[in-house]
Amino acid sequence: MDDVTLARALHVLALVHWIGGVSFVTLVILPLARGAGVEGAELFARVERRFSAQVRVSIPLAGAAGFWMTARLDMWDRFISASFWWMSAMVALWLVFMGAVFLVEPLLKRRLEAAARAAPDVVLARALVIHLVLLALAAATILGATAGAHGLFFP
Repeated sequence: MDDVTLARALHVLALVHWIGGVSFVTLVILPLARGAGVEGAELFARVERRFSAQVRVSIPLAGAAGFWMTARLDMWDRFISASFWWMSAMVALWLVFMGAVFLVEPLLKRRLEAAARAAPDVVLARALVIHLVLLALAAATILGATAGAHGLFFP
């Protein structure tokens, strides 16, 4: 079981980095950048670029550790039980962020940069809304997973 303990520790570490960073970008950087015009958009782009490079490690690590724990403890049946809704929520959120970081950002990078130069306040306002929605979903998932893993939502 030492491997499961290590996987759990890596899972939590990866999540703290990933969602903590999303929280910082959403609640600190984006509000600071909004209203600062092109300079604000450039600040956001620099922070996002550095953070994106980091979460290209922490997001896959969170998924790999979660998969390891699920497989090792044979918890696949939890995905079909309403009591364990947070298991599916974790996977769904992970898929959204994997898609954003590894597909959407690289594919739309130039288009988003051009839009940010043309209308920085509009782009930053949209980015803030998207980040707020993702952060709210992440917070609900973390709350549900933590409470559920400790028996709160078990029948």
